[in-house]
Amino acid sequence: MVYEGTVMSGIVRVYKRDEEGTLHFREAWYDEDYGQFVMNYGVVGHQSKTEETDVATPEAAESLLDAFAAQCAEDGYAEIPEQEQSWVVAQFALKTREGTDRDRYLEEKATDALISHLAWRGLGTVERSEFTDYKLNIFCLCPDVNKAVNAVKVCIRGEDLDFTKLSIGAAPFTEPTNFKLKHSAKPAAGFSL
Repeated sequence: MVYEGTVMSGIVRVYKRDEEGTLHFREAWYDEDYGQFVMNYGVVGHQSKTEETDVATPEAAESLLDAFAAQCAEDGYAEIPEQEQSWVVAQFALKTREGTDRDRYLEEKATDALISHLAWRGLGTVERSEFTDYKLNIFCLCPDVNKAVNAVKVCIRGEDLDFTKLSIGAAPFTEPTNFKLKHSAKPAAGFSL
């Protein structure tokens, strides 16, 4: 998401490397359902800290979001352009070409679990999922491949979501057909969508 001026329906998500090279993140958004301005921050790859502030109106939240973005910029945080991130794909081997109702349930559960797991650790976003020949692919856009791969494994195993059928591939954003195998539950020579 590109932050330009006022963003009410989006998230401001920015990153910064410290002197030791550790990547930190900050993000904020307005939760309309609860009437809260939410800040989430921490070291990329670790469970974040979250602070919520009750706000009376969407306009008040807009002001807080603008102030948050300005403070982040002042502190040296910036967005990581998509071109500098990587695709990390969680892939599940299926028994049928198009997927069954059970596979669609797996798609929903795994996607929801990955959205939450990656977000609370500053590790990226789930962009889409698709069924291809005998495979379910869940595409995540991530700022740190190795930490994201580890997080995907922890998430899928922790949620008991067919870990034995999981493979993970990664490719630079600018080379979406150049996937390298990063994890496979079974012996494999490569990774293909």
